[in-house]
Amino acid sequence: MEFEPTKGIYLQIADSICEKILSNAYSNGDKIPSVRELAAETGVNPNTIMRTYTELQSAGILENRRGVGFFVGPEAKGIILTQRKQQFFNQTLPEFVKQAKLLNISLDDIWANLKEKGGK
Repeated sequence: MEFEPTKGIYLQIADSICEKILSNAYSNGDKIPSVRELAAETGVNPNTIMRTYTELQSAGILENRRGVGFFVGPEAKGIILTQRKQQFFNQTLPEFVKQAKLLNISLDDIWANLKEKGGK
């Protein structure tokens, strides 16, 4: 896994797990890779993976079943969607609007490009 230098590795791994949940690669109740398995797969220290899992557990996305492992929580997808939508409206959209204004891109241009790229 390639990591960006501008964001913590544990957060990037958390994002990857969340994307797998959103894309249905992991469903509610599914067991996710063990700390050691994911550490070996990603090439990072197991403590980093444990930090990722702890953060996701605190958010209600993962559940820890003692002695068994970590599982996708029943509300995981809804929690992630809520967080990601909030992030989109608070960070992504304002930056998008700022760039569109700087580049003098009209709303009509945006709609035309969305339609061309397969948007609704």
